[in-house]
Amino acid sequence: MRNYNQKIKLGIIFIASLFVLSACSDDYLDEAKTYAEDSESYFNSETDYYNALVGAYDPLQSTFINVLMGEIASNNTLCGGESATDVPGYQQIDDMTHTPVNDQLQNLWNWMFGGVNRAAYIIEFKDKTEFTGKEVIIGEAYFLRAYYNFELVKWFGDIPIKAEGRFELGDEKTIPRSPKEDVYALIESDLEYAVANLSYTAPEVGRATKGAAEALLGKVYLYQEKFDEAAAVLESVINNGGYVLESDYNKIFEFDGENGTGSVFEIQYTDTEGAGFECLQCSEGNVAVGFQGVRGYEGDLFTSGFSFNVPTQEVVDAFEEGDLRKEVAILDIAAWAAETGATYTTGYEHTGYFNRKYLPRKRSEDAAGDLNLTNPNNYRAIRFADVLLMAAEANNRKSSADDTKAKLYLNRVRERAFGNSNNNITTTGSNLTSAIYNERRVELVGEGHQFFDLVRTGRGAQIPGFTTGKNEVFPIPIEEIQFSQGNWTQNNNYN
Repeated sequence: MRNYNQKIKLGIIFIASLFVLSACSDDYLDEAKTYAEDSESYFNSETDYYNALVGAYDPLQSTFINVLMGEIASNNTLCGGESATDVPGYQQIDDMTHTPVNDQLQNLWNWMFGGVNRAAYIIEFKDKTEFTGKEVIIGEAYFLRAYYNFELVKWFGDIPIKAEGRFELGDEKTIPRSPKEDVYALIESDLEYAVANLSYTAPEVGRATKGAAEALLGKVYLYQEKFDEAAAVLESVINNGGYVLESDYNKIFEFDGENGTGSVFEIQYTDTEGAGFECLQCSEGNVAVGFQGVRGYEGDLFTSGFSFNVPTQEVVDAFEEGDLRKEVAILDIAAWAAETGATYTTGYEHTGYFNRKYLPRKRSEDAAGDLNLTNPNNYRAIRFADVLLMAAEANNRKSSADDTKAKLYLNRVRERAFGNSNNNITTTGSNLTSAIYNERRVELVGEGHQFFDLVRTGRGAQIPGFTTGKNEVFPIPIEEIQFSQGNWTQNNNYN
């Protein structure tokens, strides 16, 4: 199960080095220059393409920040941490007081554009050398570029895009920020290519499949309110992908549930030692897991962490009576301590609840490195339940609504949640729409989707501190505006 993941981490080579639009130091610029000069001599064999693909997968592990901040930005959780000044960038996003000067938004921008460029490197040289099976590697490269660009357009709206080849130093002064409609068009094109060239079975565990590409394309359509297109492609995933809802909801988020029957796309992590807190994007573990751990915890099953991203009473109360997911998604630490004898301390904005899905689990005593940085918990980026709920929404909201099919998909998720069909939804129309929204919240709580679900459906005002006409997107980091020398303007109301 871990073979390809190990290759992702141990096979990173210089030719796929991170290359983004901003400059950090003279040494970094020298490295980028060498990269640009040497890269044309690459891609002479299948091994070269494969190693470059390994490098293109690697920045997916940096998306821990997207998931963590996406949840903190929503009405599901509070930032938490040690104090009001613990990681100010997270605290500002929680309070909706973030500005263009935010280290965490800068990190997200840099790391995602690094991923774009690694995938684009392969695409740029896709025709250089022929070998059997190359179409799969190229298809995965297009999937990855789409994945990174989708993260960027969700967070920042209009972004610079380059359909052919990599970004180079200086492009920030000449390439405009494309309207999000054009960004989505490129993402759609990339995913259509991936769908046409991938199969439903991955060459190795952890790599993208046709099902992953179709599911992401369906989500991209949903974000643009292209409901007819979304319904069609998501139903292809449901009918042809071979995915099955895991019968035990709890198993999904444990180590033995990784890459399970309901996993459409999963970001792989290992417990290999990384580069420490000075380089979180270099970490080979899921950094978000350590950040969400119970502060000062000693006891069964879990290990301690930094108490960020703490669920609110509101989201706890969103679970209906009898919903078996509640105990899996939410750890009531006081009740757990009373039951097990565990001890803990409290941090800032302590609510009494923790994101149990991604709490750090106990590991072997010989686990290496800083345990907060080497948690090997995979992130379930696209789950089959998510696909079913997206398909339910698409069918309910498409031009000729099919509420019968929408309820079928919705109730498949609910029947697992309650263990019976007694709680099935029977309503139609806008009431069914609301039921689907509520179901997405409780099914996917703690997984980084709620903020974007609220924004894309016009419900952003439900987020405390949210300003309509501003907070639908986040500000372009000030450094990028400065580097562009007037080529890029800031998002509305962030100047």
